[in-house]
Amino acid sequence: MITPLDLPDFPWDSLAPYKARAVAHPEGIVDLSVGTPVDPTPEVVRRALVEAADAPGYPLTVGTADLRAAICEWFERRRGVPGLDLDAVLPTIGSKELVAWLPTLLGLGVGDVVGIPAVAYPTYDIGARIAGATSVVAQSLTSLGPLTAATTPKLLWLNSPGNPNGQVLGVDHLRKVVAWARQHGVVVASDECYAELDWREGQVGTSTPSILHPDVCDGSHEGLLAVYSLSKQSNLAGYRAAFVAGDPALVAAILAVRKHAGMIMPTPVQHAMGVALRDDAHVERQRTAYARRREQLLAAVARAGLRVDHSEAGLYLWATREEDCWTTVSDLADRGILVAPGSFYGSAGQRHVRIALTATDERIEAACARL
Repeated sequence: MITPLDLPDFPWDSLAPYKARAVAHPEGIVDLSVGTPVDPTPEVVRRALVEAADAPGYPLTVGTADLRAAICEWFERRRGVPGLDLDAVLPTIGSKELVAWLPTLLGLGVGDVVGIPAVAYPTYDIGARIAGATSVVAQSLTSLGPLTAATTPKLLWLNSPGNPNGQVLGVDHLRKVVAWARQHGVVVASDECYAELDWREGQVGTSTPSILHPDVCDGSHEGLLAVYSLSKQSNLAGYRAAFVAGDPALVAAILAVRKHAGMIMPTPVQHAMGVALRDDAHVERQRTAYARRREQLLAAVARAGLRVDHSEAGLYLWATREEDCWTTVSDLADRGILVAPGSFYGSAGQRHVRIALTATDERIEAACARL
């Protein structure tokens, strides 16, 4: 008899009645509940996809040499991480599948522990469950308590800039995490998918520190992995274009399992992704659009009596009226605006809502007017 995995209900399903109320608004819904891009995929990327459309043979799981070179170049140019070798990077079919399967790919199982942020993207926990492992909230390293062989995490997730709260972890913080992890033999995986969307004054690109930056790890990537996606910066959510980079030994272990499982990025997407990584112009245009929408929403949210916490980077406003998050969700649904309750991201988010910037200019303006 098959025993189903012990997984929670998909959280967004619980938003259905609130979405119905928002849809019923006379001027239609403004859906700010998910972070899915709405702007066009850049023309330079679409052309590249077409150029590589004739792809009759099986692609390599490891990716083309050109794509891996583009990833290495991007890390040096945009994140200040020099000297990555081709065997230290690996394309993935979007970043969510890598997050969900990383504990399994690294061989974790029953009895193993995965550390996750206190306010966290739900898939970190789901990945632990799929592997049969247990996730524990690691709000700080001391929150893990006295460590034993049974309680020391095998894998620790970081998320900076954070989803949902947009918090950026600084170099000093990251250095402490790396030192602690190496002392205890813990693999650190840093989800950095919003790194190009840093809203702090004068900050862009290399300002958001990577776990692989030499100032963080002293030039050694041992035990470290960085995860990145082009969904946000390049509007490639539909392409499923992402990658993992870092410790070559860990990347090799991940690759070995993925080859057996057929987890392969399609050839046309590999080519398009390489072109996107080498074109900074479209990223800056998209960043400018999000900055404009963010400025408008920030002012409107403040007028509506919500306080925005953190949110210094990324595509969301982490907002609160110091009430239960579902009360805020309900009030905004009555105005035709759908947002995500903070409880989706753990008990620490119970009094916040996540408001996405991913809507058209027209819909953002409509939300601002209603607020």
